[in-house]
Amino acid sequence: MRSIAVLGSTGSIGRQALDVIAAHGDRFRVCALAANSSVEALAVQANAFRPSVVSVGKREYVEPLSAALDYEPRIVWGSDGLRVCAVESGADRLLAATDGMAAWRAVFAAARAGVDVALSNKEIIVAAGDLLIADAVSAGARILPVDSEHSAVFQCMQGERSGDVAGIVLTASGGPFWESSFDEMRKATPAQAMRHPTWVMGAKNSIDSATLMNKGLEVIEASRLFGLTGKQIEVVIHRESVLHAFVLFRDGSVKSQLASPDMRLPIGYALAYPERLPSGPGEQPTRRAIGLGGRATALAFEPVDDERFPCLRLAYDALARGGTYPAVLSAANEEAGRAYLAGKIQLTDIAALVAGALEAHESRAVSEEAVAEADHWARAHAHAAILAAAH
Repeated sequence: MRSIAVLGSTGSIGRQALDVIAAHGDRFRVCALAANSSVEALAVQANAFRPSVVSVGKREYVEPLSAALDYEPRIVWGSDGLRVCAVESGADRLLAATDGMAAWRAVFAAARAGVDVALSNKEIIVAAGDLLIADAVSAGARILPVDSEHSAVFQCMQGERSGDVAGIVLTASGGPFWESSFDEMRKATPAQAMRHPTWVMGAKNSIDSATLMNKGLEVIEASRLFGLTGKQIEVVIHRESVLHAFVLFRDGSVKSQLASPDMRLPIGYALAYPERLPSGPGEQPTRRAIGLGGRATALAFEPVDDERFPCLRLAYDALARGGTYPAVLSAANEEAGRAYLAGKIQLTDIAALVAGALEAHESRAVSEEAVAEADHWARAHAHAAILAAAH
C-alpha cells in the first residue's frame, strides 16, 4: 500500500489522480491533500479519502474547511502547509500538480527527504530543474514525469543507456488555433483559447497550449529530466494526440509510445512505477492504445509554424541562454496568461511580453535564491509592461 500526497488535488490533474487512486484502492492510500481556495471541493475529497493532513492556501479557509469535514485531520495552510503535506504526512510518493511556483519549496523538501516526486508541474523543473534533479539524486529520490510526452520518453528509455540516446521528438496537438490565421488568433477570446481539441486542462495549461508555450516549457523540462541539449529535442504537430513522443538512438533505431489521450495513463504510471496498473474490466487496451474505436486511424505529423507561434522559439532561446532565463520565461508567461484571461491583453501579446522580459533580464547562475529573485523580477516586469500597454 503506497501512501500518496497530492498537491493541487482540486485541479484537473489532481482530480484525475484521485480517480486513479480510487480505482486501485488495494495499491494506494491518500495521506495528504492540498488545494488553494477550492474549499468545498477539497472537503468533498477529504471526506472521501480521509487523509491525515489537509492543506489550504490561506488561514481564513481553515474554519470553513473544518466545518465541512466529517472527521478531524491535521489542517495546515500556505506554503508551509504544502511542505507539511510533502514531508510530514508519511508520503511515499508526492504528486505535484499545482500551477506556477507555489509548491516549489515543498517539492524540493520532498526530494531532499528521499520522497519520490511524480511531477506534473512544468514551472518548477523549468526554473530550477538542475537543482531539483541533483537534490533528488543525492537523497535517493526519483523525479517521475507526469506530462504525457515526458512519460512517453521515460517509458521508451527504460532498459536503455542514456548515452545511446541521440535525441527525442515531442508531439503537440497544435491547440485550438493551429488552423487559424494570426489575425484570428489576435482576436481570440479566452473562451475560444480554452477549447482545446484533445485534452481537458486547467486555465493556465489551456492558454499555454493555445500559444504553444506549453510545448516550449516541455522542451526545457525534457532537457532537465533527460540531460539533453535543445538541439537534441524537436517538436512536431500531431493532431491525433495518439503518439506522444519518439526517442531516437545513435544506431538509427526509434522507439515511440502510443496511448489514448487520457492523462490518467501517465498519472497512473508515475504513481505505480516501476509497476503498471491493469486496465479496467471489459476494456480493450490494445485497440484503445492506438486510438482505434471501430475506425481507421492515421498518424500525421507537421512542422511548427514559428511565425504564428513564437513562444516555442522563445523557450528554445531561454534554454540556450541558460542561467535564470528559463525562470524568467516561465514567470513572465504565467503573468501574461493571467492578464489575457482577465481581458487586459490579446493572446498574441503574450509572446511579446515574454520576449521583453527576456531581453531586459540580467541572468545569474542558478541557485534557489537566484531563481526566486528572477521569478519575482519577471512578474514585476510583466505587470509593468501590461500596465504600460493599457495606457
